[in-house]
Amino acid sequence: MAKVLVIADIKQGELKGSTAELLSKAKAIGAETAVVAIGSNIESLANDLANAGSDTQYIADDASLELFSAGPYASCVVDAANQFEANLIWFGFSEGGKAMAPRVATQLEAACATEITDIVLDGDQIEVMRPAIANKVTQKVKINTKRLVAVIRAGAFEADEGISGTENVVKLTAPAADLKAVIKELVSDASGEIDLADADIVISVGRGTKDQAGIDLVKELANDLAAGFGSSRAMVDGGFMAHNKQVGQTGKIVAPTLYMAIGISGAIQHLAGMNGSKTILAVNKDPEAPIFNVADYGIVGDLFEVVPILREEINKIRS
Repeated sequence: MAKVLVIADIKQGELKGSTAELLSKAKAIGAETAVVAIGSNIESLANDLANAGSDTQYIADDASLELFSAGPYASCVVDAANQFEANLIWFGFSEGGKAMAPRVATQLEAACATEITDIVLDGDQIEVMRPAIANKVTQKVKINTKRLVAVIRAGAFEADEGISGTENVVKLTAPAADLKAVIKELVSDASGEIDLADADIVISVGRGTKDQAGIDLVKELANDLAAGFGSSRAMVDGGFMAHNKQVGQTGKIVAPTLYMAIGISGAIQHLAGMNGSKTILAVNKDPEAPIFNVADYGIVGDLFEVVPILREEINKIRS
């Protein structure tokens, strides 16, 4: 039987939904499941980790692990993987996961694959699927090692609310401090806005907004829907939006329930970052814009006229 170790995604003491998504996939392929949680004051999450679908919970809880550091965190993952004898080690699509995965793979002498959209087990053979050439093709890759460290693309799997696990906590010893790189402080986004990776609704702006006034107009729609607010690369390059708001191949990969592309033409680099969204709504005055080729719903019109109407209709429904 395959053994899958999932690395829990924990932010500010809260377990993120991607953890349940990965554990649900592990259960679906008939694997034995475990999860490793790393941080400070997180022992109380053991029950949540079990309810998410894990049968063993490896917990590294220590004050020295309060701030993320790829070296010590990777050491905890390796410790859990060896104790569990995991042959599949899965990270969610986060900055921390992408930083740890190659370190873990090196220490375990395992294969490492990123942006995975599916994993298939055929006996002892492991196959993974991943997009390539800006999502134009899907690669099917056979893994020739017994162990695989994988970074799973956002939204690749869905959480099964019907699954659960068994609480079986194993405490891990915190590793020695990494003297080569000492994390003194983590500076978070002070804007208080919703993280794009966590948002159930994401609204992004493109060149069609023209200037800051246009961006502010669409931002009001995002506020109405409590949505994450992103942008195309053009708006970042133009200095209108911060890089951490960029959705696309060189920005963030998102897969929300609803993605709204406002004034975005649909360059392939942008599509690579959002075409995993469950429902896509596009607003563009150009009926030939490529964004309409991937959109579930399209509105051909001037966003400066369409967005106020959308806000009005949403407020009507809510009232």
